[in-house]
Amino acid sequence: QVQLVESGGGLVQAGGSLRLSCAASGRTFGSYAAMGWFRQAPGKEREFVTTIKWSRGNTYYADSMKGRFTISRDNAKNAVYLQMNSLKPEDTAVYYCAASGRLYSDYTSIARYDYWGQGTQVTVSS
Repeated sequence: QVQLVESGGGLVQAGGSLRLSCAASGRTFGSYAAMGWFRQAPGKEREFVTTIKWSRGNTYYADSMKGRFTISRDNAKNAVYLQMNSLKPEDTAVYYCAASGRLYSDYTSIARYDYWGQGTQVTVSS
């Protein structure tokens, strides 16, 4: 059974940084087609943040995160990370790690992912 566990969320002031981690178990990490991060703010739909394709390490970001957020992976630790810099109050949300076991050209849609973590809260104060 695949399990994704996020950690690293918390409260930070605007302009600060956080690093989220996602630990995967139950399946060889490299067998995923892609890993991604999504977020959901109160009263809003879950939205795409970033994704990394496993085969070549190609990364993609939502426009509002480009230049501030960085996704990375560590195959040896079965982990994927989200480094978030220059955080803004509008980045406040629950952040979810997701994994896809199927090949697509685009991983920005929720429907592309098969497994989800429970989420970690990120709160950015002004």
